[in-house]
Amino acid sequence: MPSYQTLSNVFRNCDHAAARFELSDAGNIYGRLTNPTEDVFEKRIAALEGDVAALAVASGAAAVTYTILNLAQNSDNIVSAKNVYGGSFNLFEHTLPQYGIETNFVDIFNEEEVVSAINEKTKALYIETLGNPNSDVVDIESVAKIVHKHKIPLVVDDTFATPYLVRPIEYGA
Repeated sequence: MPSYQTLSNVFRNCDHAAARFELSDAGNIYGRLTNPTEDVFEKRIAALEGDVAALAVASGAAAVTYTILNLAQNSDNIVSAKNVYGGSFNLFEHTLPQYGIETNFVDIFNEEEVVSAINEKTKALYIETLGNPNSDVVDIESVAKIVHKHKIPLVVDDTFATPYLVRPIEYGA
């Protein structure tokens, strides 16, 4: 697959461009919105993960931020394992509260603590396949059972394991 290093695309005329931007004509619009290289990458990642779609973003931090901001709003909260990457911890502890989203940090290996942290405003439970920095291995299936009972999503950062070793969706995420 070639890498298309372009920001813009050619449109037949103004109507064609308008149709693309109003999403009534599927196709490439602008490098940050759609491009063939990114499309192939997203499809390949989705296939690796065993899912139907993927979204490519600039970094892991962007992926975590996009995910939480799409699940939670002002006055909501998430529950997060305490053993997460420092950048994620700082996002949850310092940045998200500026948007009115609070984080309840828990010992992910203590089921009672996890369950007691979930309430009617909880929009997700966040874990890492291998906790950072100690590489603690989380039992994804047991955590998934908890979130399924509460009808909230389990968000898993699978950076270290990668879908080559672990596919969290297969374990209930």
